[in-house]
Amino acid sequence: MTTAPQQFARLIEIMTKLRSPEGCPWDREQTHQSLRQYLLEETYEVLETLDQERHDELRKELGDLLLQVIFHAQIASETGRFTIDEVIAEISDKLIRRHPHVFGDLKVNSAAAQSALWEKLKKAEGKNSVLDGVPAALPALQRAQRLQQKAGAIGFEWEKLEQVIEKFQSELVELEEARRSGDQRQIEDEFGDVLFALVNVGRWLNLTAEDALRQACEKFSRRFRFVEARVNVSGETMSLEQWEALWAEAKEKT
Repeated sequence: MTTAPQQFARLIEIMTKLRSPEGCPWDREQTHQSLRQYLLEETYEVLETLDQERHDELRKELGDLLLQVIFHAQIASETGRFTIDEVIAEISDKLIRRHPHVFGDLKVNSAAAQSALWEKLKKAEGKNSVLDGVPAALPALQRAQRLQQKAGAIGFEWEKLEQVIEKFQSELVELEEARRSGDQRQIEDEFGDVLFALVNVGRWLNLTAEDALRQACEKFSRRFRFVEARVNVSGETMSLEQWEALWAEAKEKT
């Protein structure tokens, strides 16, 4: 059986061949920018297999995601920017540098203390803000949660869940006041604050807002398809009461 280093070297050889003049025309045409969509798609496919706990598929999807990393590194190496060896070396060095309690003599007694240490070490590496490591391109819910986590790691945090819930409720009041004003820009601003505060409630409940909403979307889709099938069979125009009755049935059976 071949080892992981041998398989990794084989994968790099395959990618190098695909990008060579004798390789694949499509692969040769790709750039960092043209591959962005595939990197995103493969990431979400990995997330889907995690949500569905399809472990055999997870193995395949992780391979597809790894391919994207190799692809980008190959393109960079062709222009002399960096190589896959440098990518691996850099992340290895970073892991050792940011875990002095594992690879050094420092003592860390909890995950919270490690998070605070992590942010401190990142600042020492030249980060201007603890928020710098949160990409603006993240899905908004995920970005909100990461921003809150980062700020909380250095002490910008509520003391108890009740305060977080109270903040959420106050944002709902402000949204209602904005709605009454009729100012659309203010309504949007306050609605964003409501979402941001609700993400924080989820964070305090040890939930991931992005995952929770994805599951809610799947649940809604499953139930609506059940209702939709009933409506299509009957062919009738449905009243609100009939819709609600079918929805109640869908909640029981799906």
